[in-house]
Parts: sequence; structure tokens; C-alpha cells
Amino acid sequence: MQTFDFWYKFDLSWAKVVIAAAAIFVASGQYTFAQLQGEVNLPNSDNKKIKYGFAIGIFNSNFKLKYDDVFTTPAFDSVQSINAFNKFGFSLGLIANFKLAQYLDFRVAPRVGFYQNEIEIVYTDPDREPFIANTDLSRVEIPLLFKYKSVRRGNTRMYLVGGITPGIRVSGSTREEELEERIIVEDESLLIEFGFGLDLYYPLFRFSPEIRFSRGINNMLSPNDTANTEGVRSLTLNTVTLYLQFGD
Repeated sequence: MQTFDFWYKFDLSWAKVVIAAAAIFVASGQYTFAQLQGEVNLPNSDNKKIKYGFAIGIFNSNFKLKYDDVFTTPAFDSVQSINAFNKFGFSLGLIANFKLAQYLDFRVAPRVGFYQNEIEIVYTDPDREPFIANTDLSRVEIPLLFKYKSVRRGNTRMYLVGGITPGIRVSGSTREEELEERIIVEDESLLIEFGFGLDLYYPLFRFSPEIRFSRGINNMLSPNDTANTEGVRSLTLNTVTLYLQFGD
């Protein structure tokens, strides 16, 4: 009888993202401390009703899977576990920031994300090689976020950000490829996003390193999927992203 692996492998890649982000925040904090007593950069930046910028994101994503009831039946005695793996990707996007109040902004940040996701099916027979089902695709996503800011101190301020992100697939593996050896995923996605960041004001631009977490709402697994993922009821997309943002 197969064993259950309800907690898919938690790869060290997540730790790498957090460590890299921590290094950037520490370096930023050193700059901030040095600038607290110095000249105030971009003094009129926060008075603008609309501000623009761009963002580069490095993320770690995976599918959170839920087993289907069929997984506990004798038909799946040959399957030991089904696991989802963490994979790196990146995104490029633009930012339009609208000032709503002194400490509250609304941000629209369309981006293109390049995803790679992988699921491994492990069999009870030790002589049988695990089956790897994967998908590579690009998605256009439009985060709709609220940004709550702290009081500006010198050339720095901290903030919280949160909202929703609808997305749609624009390219990737063909349906024929997916039918053979890949995961068939839905074209549309919907994510809840939340995170925190730091605005650093330089003489000519504002630099905002940010960590943001995304949790999928909708089931990404297509009802037309093949037997590769027959034992899976749902797949939701989860990511943790380090953003490097630049604006005025």
C-alpha cells in the first residue's frame, strides 16, 4: 500500500531567496543609517499624485497539491507519493503608483512572469524510475495592490503591500507536449499577494527592495489533464519573490 506525502519537499531554494533579500535589506539599512543626518533626496517625490517605475523580480514558485480520493484506492497501490518541487523564475514589469492619502497608495504593476513547475510521481517499485511531469510557460499578470507607508525618516521609509493579481497564460509548452509528458494547467490564474519593502531615496531615483508572497486561489489543474496527475485533486500556485524596484 502506498505511503502518504501530504507535505511536499520544501527545497532550500526558498531559504536562498530569503538570504539574498536579507543581504539587500542589511546593505540598504547601512545606507539609510549613513543618510539620516545628510541631505534629503527627492523631497517632492511623495507629493506626486502619480509615480512610475519598473521592477525586476526573482521568484521561487511551486504547486501546492491536494490528493484526490482515488489516491487511497487499490488502483494507486503502485504509487508511493506525488511531490511538487520549488523552481526559480523571474519577472519583468512596470509600475504605476497612485497616491490615495498621506500614507496610502494604490499600485498597478503589470508584469510578465516566466514560470517552470515540476511534479514527481514516485512508485513503490524501487526498480521503476520516478515520472517527472513539468510545465514551462509565460504569464501576463496585473497586480492590483494597496501600499501602506510609514513616516519617512530622512531618505528611507518602510511599507506594507497587499492585494490580488489576476493573470493569463501567453506562451509555453503546446497542448500536444502537455498531453505526452507535461502538466495541463489552466490559462487563467488568480493570486493573493502580500509583502513588505523599503523605499530608499537617492538623488536621482527611488530604489525599493521588496519581498512579496503570493498564494493561489484558483485550481490550476485542467480537468482535461492526462493520467499523469490523476491522483491529484487540485494545484494552486505559490511563490515568494524578491523585487528590485526603481522609480521617481
